[in-house]
Amino acid sequence: MNNQCDMIVISGLSGAGKSSAIKVIEDIGYNTIDNVPLEVVEGVANIFYAAGKPITKIALVIDSRSKDSSLAFTTIKMLKDRYNAKLIFMDALPETIIKRYKETRHTHPQGKDLLVAINDEIEIMSDIKSIADYIYISDNKSVHDIAYELKNFCDKDSSLLLSLSVQSFGFKYGVPIESDLIFDVRFLKNPYFDPELKKFNGRDKVIDDFIATDKNYQPFLDKLVDMLRFLLPLYIDEGKKYLNISIGCTGGKHRSVMIVENLAKKIDTMNLKIDTMIKHRDVDK
Repeated sequence: MNNQCDMIVISGLSGAGKSSAIKVIEDIGYNTIDNVPLEVVEGVANIFYAAGKPITKIALVIDSRSKDSSLAFTTIKMLKDRYNAKLIFMDALPETIIKRYKETRHTHPQGKDLLVAINDEIEIMSDIKSIADYIYISDNKSVHDIAYELKNFCDKDSSLLLSLSVQSFGFKYGVPIESDLIFDVRFLKNPYFDPELKKFNGRDKVIDDFIATDKNYQPFLDKLVDMLRFLLPLYIDEGKKYLNISIGCTGGKHRSVMIVENLAKKIDTMNLKIDTMIKHRDVDK
């Protein structure tokens, strides 16, 4: 079928951020239908495509509330095959979902025993997750993080071959669970212990200058860049669409931030079709 509009399907675990995702998708111009009955999905899609302009973007929310996971899977697969729909799957750890449910008065759609319901839904949704174009892990993510990252996914240049996230973090706040590659830069000298430098962060020139004097800094950065120059084309050839590189120091404010900023600049010079996004998870903590 000739694509006259863009289609997104939002799915995922209850409590993993689907409501926030819906708001983001609506803000960037999609006509969103939440919990559409599976039996009428194809008809709805046909109506939107037949309407043409000004209706050019549609987002359908299909999740475990449909009570028929097999039909949900085949419906989403049909939308992907026939309409080139992109599937966003919102995911989170069980402990994160439990915490979020405890902060609301909502009941989980799979039952009243929360932990059992969550585990049941993880199993029910596994097939749908396996065909997702983008799995968004929302643990430790703010509404602003979700908005920024989903907008980046929905608006990205279709000619780009890989979406690359390069983020700094502090080990004392935990390792980002979405990481594909993790590098520990705690071996570099730490500006935190200098009273004059402590108040700055790795985006400030004074911190950049300080860490650059460490004899291990440049060899480390050179070797890391060489490794990524080798790996990134291989990931692209293998068909990988998303890659998360995490650089960690103790607090996520100085060394890791400085490395991420300089690494991203080096990656941009590689002339690969990569959309690079910089994130500093803990810089303001």
